[in-house]
Amino acid sequence: MNTRRAFLQTTGAALAGLSLSPVVRAATPTTGLDLSVFTKHFIGLPFEQIAEIVAGLGATGIEAPIRPGGHIEPAKVEDELPKFVEVLKKHGLRINVLTSGINSVSDATRTEAILRTAKSLGIPRFRMNWYSYDNKKPIWPQLDEIRPRLKELVALGKEIGIQPCYQNHSGAKMVGAGIWDMALLMRDYKPEELSWCFDIMHTTIEGGMSWPTEVRLVRDHIAVAFFKNFVWEGPRHKAVPLGEGVVGKAYVDQLKALDYKGPVCIHVEYLKGSVKDPDYLAKAVEATRADIATLRSWWA
Repeated sequence: MNTRRAFLQTTGAALAGLSLSPVVRAATPTTGLDLSVFTKHFIGLPFEQIAEIVAGLGATGIEAPIRPGGHIEPAKVEDELPKFVEVLKKHGLRINVLTSGINSVSDATRTEAILRTAKSLGIPRFRMNWYSYDNKKPIWPQLDEIRPRLKELVALGKEIGIQPCYQNHSGAKMVGAGIWDMALLMRDYKPEELSWCFDIMHTTIEGGMSWPTEVRLVRDHIAVAFFKNFVWEGPRHKAVPLGEGVVGKAYVDQLKALDYKGPVCIHVEYLKGSVKDPDYLAKAVEATRADIATLRSWWA
C-alpha cells in the first residue's frame, strides 16, 4: 500500500471530504487584498490538489517553494513549472512569489534557467535564499563581500524582468535579521530592482518594540508583506496561529498608514506532520483558513 497510487487515493479522499466542508465552502476572497498562501505545508500534494485547496480558501495566489525539497526540484523547472502554473490558472490562481535557493548567479542553483522560465510564465518576483554571517569574522568585510554577488543577481533580474526579494530571518547568523544591514545594501537599488519579502514575525523577534521603525525604514522596498506569528517561551520563540501571538493588528494599521497596497502572504509554520496523513492535511487546511480569517479581520 506504500505506493504513489495509494497515496493519491488517500489524499484525494481527504480532500474530497474537505471540499464539502461548510468551513472551506464558505471561504470567499479577501476583499481588497492580493492574498497568497505559502504552500510549504502542502509539499508532497499533486498540483491539482494544492490548487483546489488554495482556491477553496479564497486566496488569489501562492508563494511556491521551487527549490530543493520543494514542489519542483530545480533540475525539473523547465518541464514542471509550466504544468503547475497552468493548473493554478485553471483555478483562478497565480504564483505571486517563487521561493528559490538562489542568492547569486550560479550554475549550481540553475539561476538563469529558473528565472527565465519563471518570467516566461508571468511570475513577477522570486524570493532569494538568505545570506549568513561567520560570527568569528568581522561583519563589515562580509557585507562588502555580498555586494558584488547581489549586484550581479540584480543585474540579471533586470535583464530578465523579474524582481529579486529578500526575506529577513531572525538569528545571530542571518544577514538582514536586524534589518539595517540588508537595508544598507538595498539602498543601492530601486524598489523594482530589489525589495523585501518583509517578515513581521522575524522583525518583531529581533526588534521587540522597535519594529515600527524597521517598517518605516524599509517601506519603499516592501514587495510582499509576510504574515505569521509567535509567542515567547523563555528566551526562545515558538510559531503559533496568526491570531494567538505577539504580532497583531497594529502592523496592518501601520501598513495602511504608509499606504501599502502590495500583496500579502500567509505563512503557516506551526504545524508538524505529513500530507500523507489525512488528519494532518485536514488540520493544515483548517489552520490556513483560520489564519486567513484573522488577517481579513485585521484588514477590515
